[in-house]
Amino acid sequence: MTRKALFAAASLFALAGSAYGAGGSVGSPVGFGRATTGGTGGAVVTAHTGAEINAALCARASKTTPLIIRVDGTINVGNTTRATGSCDTTATEIQFKGVSNVTLVGVANRGVLDQIGVHLRNTSNIIIQNLHIENVKKSGSPISNGGDAIGMESGVNNVWVDHNTLEASGGEAQGFDSLLDMKSGVTNITVSYNHYLNSSRGGLIGFSDSDAANTNITFHHNWYDNLQQRTPLLRHGLVHTFNNYWFNVSNSDMIHGINSRMGGRVLVEGNYFKNSNNPLLASDDSPQPGCWQTRLNTLDSISYDRSVGHGALVIPVITNGQFDSTCTVTVPYTYTLDPSANIPAIVTAKAGFGKISP
Repeated sequence: MTRKALFAAASLFALAGSAYGAGGSVGSPVGFGRATTGGTGGAVVTAHTGAEINAALCARASKTTPLIIRVDGTINVGNTTRATGSCDTTATEIQFKGVSNVTLVGVANRGVLDQIGVHLRNTSNIIIQNLHIENVKKSGSPISNGGDAIGMESGVNNVWVDHNTLEASGGEAQGFDSLLDMKSGVTNITVSYNHYLNSSRGGLIGFSDSDAANTNITFHHNWYDNLQQRTPLLRHGLVHTFNNYWFNVSNSDMIHGINSRMGGRVLVEGNYFKNSNNPLLASDDSPQPGCWQTRLNTLDSISYDRSVGHGALVIPVITNGQFDSTCTVTVPYTYTLDPSANIPAIVTAKAGFGKISP
């Protein structure tokens, strides 16, 4: 079948584009990813399998033709096959490589990626929304995406990750890696209203001390639930994290919540930290610390079990229930800050998949 015929066949599943907001999604991004529009104006296709997702990507007239893919069903490696055309796909992950202007959005609470991750590389203007991505492994069987629920690397720009549940069932010993990693050139990203769940690692920004090409990342209204570390781990770049909820994050030495290293700068405001150990620090795992500006956070039953005095380890001073600031950090956009005392109720009600109606 020709590429044109494939696209026509896929379009048989099209719905009215007016059912969607900006970018074929519900709402629009705030923060560094605010220019992201995804597949706005493109065909709307419903996919029930990974093979249908790949076929829709490859059936486009070009790698930049706008496209909205609605995921209605459980995607796994058993129903995912590689397709060819205006795309570069695989049978072991959902891959956006060398493409742009795509929205991947779950339908109600039925958009599930089970043991299969999403990989972004050399891509721009992508929305990933309202999906449950679970139990992606780098060891064991099946393996997918290096063990990351979502992984971005090498020339990724303008992405909105919104209202997803990103879940693992443990750490490296159980075969998992991170829930959301960014490395080797990832810029202008908004991560909002996601539920990070039951994982050793939330995610990193910069995979090594020399990876300085990642910056301009906004995290807001995310729920970090029963994690141990990397919420996020930051090297070099600029991050804004506001109105997020940390609950039961990190419970042992050498583990951390926000970890700013190698000159990374992070604006931390309006967040709620509950039952969290080492919630904010610059660890001595790198030779240089990062820094932070903080304001209007709520600290509820937090603790520190590391002592200052060696390497690049920096732990914030807490005065009158607030972290100190070690540098000045500003961001070039407007946003509305919810009172931090309201964040547990807001985030637990709204974060995660199945809570919007695309």
